[in-house]
Amino acid sequence: MVHTLATEYSIAVITGQFLIAAAFIGFFGVKMTYVARDLAQASGLGEAFTGAVFIGAATSLSGIIASVTAASQGHASLAVSNSLGGIAAQTLFLVLADLVYRKANLEFAAASVENMMMSAQLMLLLCLLLVAFTVPDISFLAIHPASLLLIAAYLFTVKMLVDTHQKPMWLPRRSYGTVREQRVSRVVQPGSVGLAPLIFKFLGCSLVVGLSGWLIATSGMAIVEHAGLSAGIIGGIFVACATSLPELVIAITAIRAGALALAVGDIVGGNAFDTLFVAVADLFYRDGSIYQAISGQESVWLGTAMLMNCTLLLGLMYRERKGFANIGMESLIILLIYIGAITYLSIN
Repeated sequence: MVHTLATEYSIAVITGQFLIAAAFIGFFGVKMTYVARDLAQASGLGEAFTGAVFIGAATSLSGIIASVTAASQGHASLAVSNSLGGIAAQTLFLVLADLVYRKANLEFAAASVENMMMSAQLMLLLCLLLVAFTVPDISFLAIHPASLLLIAAYLFTVKMLVDTHQKPMWLPRRSYGTVREQRVSRVVQPGSVGLAPLIFKFLGCSLVVGLSGWLIATSGMAIVEHAGLSAGIIGGIFVACATSLPELVIAITAIRAGALALAVGDIVGGNAFDTLFVAVADLFYRDGSIYQAISGQESVWLGTAMLMNCTLLLGLMYRERKGFANIGMESLIILLIYIGAITYLSIN
């Protein structure tokens, strides 16, 4: 009886920690979004790039800590499923964001060559993971070459993204409903906020959001452990959704602020960064290569992430103005893919 009361008390404390951390993410995530929008304009880097690299890295702090923690404790499936399940969950968040934006289909209104570039970047990184999962173990000092290749490919494609923003060779056709990204002169006007204060504000908000995300990750893992579910379910659904909460808050806030490219860049660019979870987790997994230690559930998450991203890229290119429930057909397909994956993993 005492053990039961102690367990219930600890669960209550953990749940309270989860809710408090979520509240901090909600408050500081909103502030970080507006600061990031101003920073994108003041620096000239653009909303898509800022959302992809800076916000994507900041909001992924909790997820990478969760994967590293799981890998260092020998839980390879949990570490990998957190990464791939997080990509699937965050792509699903675009469907929710599409529902919030009522003027048109989000993928139509947020058309930009940078967002399409980021989708292609993500697909490249997911393909590298697919190859690493299928080839024999060729690790050296318990580190697979694919981990280093993933990091190198991410950095190279980020450089391509910068070049694409500065000198785009393709431009979306502007039509009614397309939201143009605001561009301002990089010359600081009298009375305007300088670049340095914006950077410090962004770093401060990122720190709070990152630590709050880490609290959500740890408390989320503690809560779902009592359910007795498999690592693929725990990591791919519960922990992944918990650590992805900052992306959802920021995407919704960015849409309400009119920064549509920032919202899509936050999700898609954050997904590309999330593939690095596997590479970093491989460095901390000491029982061999983490790519050969996974189960079939992680392969399902990988295939799900690839299908959802391909569908998103098609939607960004096809640009349906309005569809079912005022969302694009790609959003409906993404939702069905995710539901199918959850159903399959639940009954197998």
